[in-house]
Amino acid sequence: MKKHVALIPAYNEEKKIREVIYHLRKHPDVDIIVIDDGSIDRTAEIVKKHKVILLQHEFNRGKGEALRTGITYILKHHPAEYIVLVDADMQYHPSEAIKLLPPLERKEADFVVGFRIFSKIPYANKMGNGGWKWLFNLLFGTGFIDTNCGLIAFNRKAAKVILKNVYGGYIIENAIKIRVIENNLRIAQVPVNVRYGKRRVAKFARMFFGNSLFILIEGIKYKIRHG
Repeated sequence: MKKHVALIPAYNEEKKIREVIYHLRKHPDVDIIVIDDGSIDRTAEIVKKHKVILLQHEFNRGKGEALRTGITYILKHHPAEYIVLVDADMQYHPSEAIKLLPPLERKEADFVVGFRIFSKIPYANKMGNGGWKWLFNLLFGTGFIDTNCGLIAFNRKAAKVILKNVYGGYIIENAIKIRVIENNLRIAQVPVNVRYGKRRVAKFARMFFGNSLFILIEGIKYKIRHG
């Protein structure tokens, strides 16, 4: 088995999953694991044709549980040293995820996170993510350039930490970072490119206030615990 694993949570991604696998196959040192999170389309059928590792949920359980399933499988059944999370919808090109692996290979970090170039993203996303970043860094005493990028990579040590507390939908990136900080893991940041589609205003507003509240509550708890 290979040194790296690309972990792909997927829900109803029949239009994109083939392309994701195709691009990852250009990296021969990367094994591919897809977690089909209860899709009702042809996602699982397509994945099976490509002969990669497929883990399936009987019904949709969310990204957090998909990650839990994937990480648990790797820790029990796969010897890979490094794990990288890859988007199934091609918002981040698979090659962008692979950029996160070198700091792990050089033993410079336990956990690597991507950061987007904010001059290249839509205004609403820029403002929302800027607010989250400011609040997160203020409360946790960190220097993250981007606290909500979905691209992350980590070693087995970090995988065990993440597995204990992986949960949530749009809060998942912040939840993972909090556990990494609390466990004093070494963190590296790598610039990545992202593509944006249309997003409903009402949905973005719920995300903004929900994520802000989560960061505020967890940040206060962190301050109390650590003085």
